[in-house]
Amino acid sequence: MNPRSDEPDAVHENGQPFAGHIGRTFRDSRPWWPERVRAPQGAPDVVFIVLDDVGFSDLGCYGSEIATPAMDRLAAGGLRYNNFHVTAMCSPTRACLLTGRNAHASGVGIITEWGGGYPGYRGRMAKSTATLAEILGANGYHCAAVGKWHLTPNADFTAAGPFDDWPTGRGFHRWYGFHGSLTDHWHPELFEDNHPIEPPREAGYHLSEDLVEHAIGQVRDHLSAAPATPYFMYLAFGACHFPHHAPREFIERYRGRYDAGWDVIRAERFARQQAMGIIPKGTTLAPRNPDVTAWEDLSADARLVSARLQEVYAAFLEHTDTQIGRFLDFLAASVRIDNTLIVLLSDNGASAEGGQTGAWHHRKHVVYDPESLTDALAALDRLGSQDAFNHYPAGWAQVSNTPLKWYKKDTHGGGIRAPLLIHCPARIPDGGAIRSQYHHVIDVAATIAELLPIDVPVSYRGVEQIPLQGVSMKYTFKDHSAPTRKHIQHFELLGDRALWKDGWKAVSRHRKGDDFDADRWELYYLDADFSECNDLAAMHPQALRALIDLWWEEARANSVLPLDDRDWERAAERRAATVAPKRYTYSPGMARIDRLSAPNLTGRSYRIFADLAGIAADAQGVIVAFGSKFTGYVLYVRERRLVYEYAYSERTRHVLAAGRELPAGPCTVEYRFDAAGEGAGHGCLLIDGEPAGSIDIPDTWPLRAATGGLHCGADHGPGIGSGYVAPFAFSGSLQRVVFELA
Repeated sequence: MNPRSDEPDAVHENGQPFAGHIGRTFRDSRPWWPERVRAPQGAPDVVFIVLDDVGFSDLGCYGSEIATPAMDRLAAGGLRYNNFHVTAMCSPTRACLLTGRNAHASGVGIITEWGGGYPGYRGRMAKSTATLAEILGANGYHCAAVGKWHLTPNADFTAAGPFDDWPTGRGFHRWYGFHGSLTDHWHPELFEDNHPIEPPREAGYHLSEDLVEHAIGQVRDHLSAAPATPYFMYLAFGACHFPHHAPREFIERYRGRYDAGWDVIRAERFARQQAMGIIPKGTTLAPRNPDVTAWEDLSADARLVSARLQEVYAAFLEHTDTQIGRFLDFLAASVRIDNTLIVLLSDNGASAEGGQTGAWHHRKHVVYDPESLTDALAALDRLGSQDAFNHYPAGWAQVSNTPLKWYKKDTHGGGIRAPLLIHCPARIPDGGAIRSQYHHVIDVAATIAELLPIDVPVSYRGVEQIPLQGVSMKYTFKDHSAPTRKHIQHFELLGDRALWKDGWKAVSRHRKGDDFDADRWELYYLDADFSECNDLAAMHPQALRALIDLWWEEARANSVLPLDDRDWERAAERRAATVAPKRYTYSPGMARIDRLSAPNLTGRSYRIFADLAGIAADAQGVIVAFGSKFTGYVLYVRERRLVYEYAYSERTRHVLAAGRELPAGPCTVEYRFDAAGEGAGHGCLLIDGEPAGSIDIPDTWPLRAATGGLHCGADHGPGIGSGYVAPFAFSGSLQRVVFELA
């Protein structure tokens, strides 16, 4: 029986009913092809360039002494915004930028590592907040991401996914970059599309250069294959988040530049900002933050270390600008840059996480094992290199945020007011101008939607969507005097709270562990007080009360509650609620295991054993390696000897070599650790179950302190062990490596 196949809706393709005719044969049938989705006529290419932890004043075009000619070129041909705001930390800002919804409403009220069991703090963008990549892709764009993502829960960083919250799961067709944050720019842990990859090992490698190479490559490939199709490129640098890593020639350019100290440099930036009009007339330079010591009160050694740390930061930013310049040169050569909308911003204010003194190894210094000034002095020539993990002191962070007070993680201006450059010559006639309308990072998506123009879907892939919550900035492109069309914006991070409404701002700086109801609220009229120096709370208590009440309304409407001032404890709570395996089995050649998915050896006894099919006379190499040379462990064979190394710090390394050679035939090798409390324990090597050496280890680091993942059969990181050169792949027959945890 011939089916009634002549009905238009008999067959559907890509959601479209078949509009041809199906007969018995092709001779009495009429073909039909579904219409391909195309972008609106004349739609611009879209490029986002996202900087990390770069303060309001750090770009040359915002008053800095740091050389940023490429970004200054964007400013000269486009617009600088001086009243643009973000969230006070990276993941929430990125969620706002990509979804056009408020951070908590999208489920990313805090960085993904600290995600928790509440709707506003999932650590992943909700399916009800489709990303720009998903929206633009549905409107005919090719979408590619390069660089930092930081929008996927740590538990999903595995080669098995799930990949729903990776870039390729949220609308991007390609991705090359890294999850998380604080990546090592000399030895990053990289991913491509949906799988971990090993970083290049050529001499002089630097991540920022690599990211731009891939951004150029992806755009070039797209223009070659589909020149009529617009693209969306999301280029997110790891710079200038610590560790501050820069090539030596860039660092040398700033030698001695910061010897005058942060008080002088901040005053110089303030004067330049006034002269160029990037801050309003009458702006007050905020006083030193309470945690910043006057430069002249520091010892000579402290001044030397502090100045050197800032030299590296400046070099890091200039080096990043150089890479941006290479990318812009490529875009200019493609002859499409006039109709390319380039949006450049920083994700939050500058970071005071280096503390009062800064550190040459920040992760160790701040959290686990404070370093002395002597340690830092000894490391001066290594700052910025692959042998350092440095961060500048809080005094330089306030310089970066000139003329504002406080920092990243705070909802005062220093944490949330950020540089924003928008460049698109075909649509912005007023190149080099400054715009002062109040806007927030959620407004970028609304701007793009109006520019194209496109309709934001009410439902996406069967999920009802939260409408865009931003206000388009397109009206500012041609009218510098247009009144601000935005009327309200709330903020929250780690208990810090703020609300801006029609020029007024209520803000509270919360101290971890304090009663939220006891927090003191301040009141500023930002239209006349750019740097939040004139607290009007006592003068206008009723106005302040109204803004506080409105903050609570916004908080309830946007999933900000419950308030939570915990940071790493949130992650610990989640891990404690997860039943982790006690046994892990790995094979040589496998993909890298992320550090937080590796066996958690923190404070516990365990054993690592491996089955070897046999050891030839020249067999050697790494059996298993975890972490980096800053902290980590490795089990390897060299000259027929089994060796275990535990790197606790640059000064403290425990090496245990077996007292006898491995047998020629098949054998099992083992490292056993018996915990003795407070990170201490006793290590023992065994060969076929027989002891072959032991060592006492007085201190170990918790799992989350490491900055590298786990490799089996080779050390693909920068090299943990002192007895080999990475990757030192195992040349024998390694069958499996097993971890058993007590």
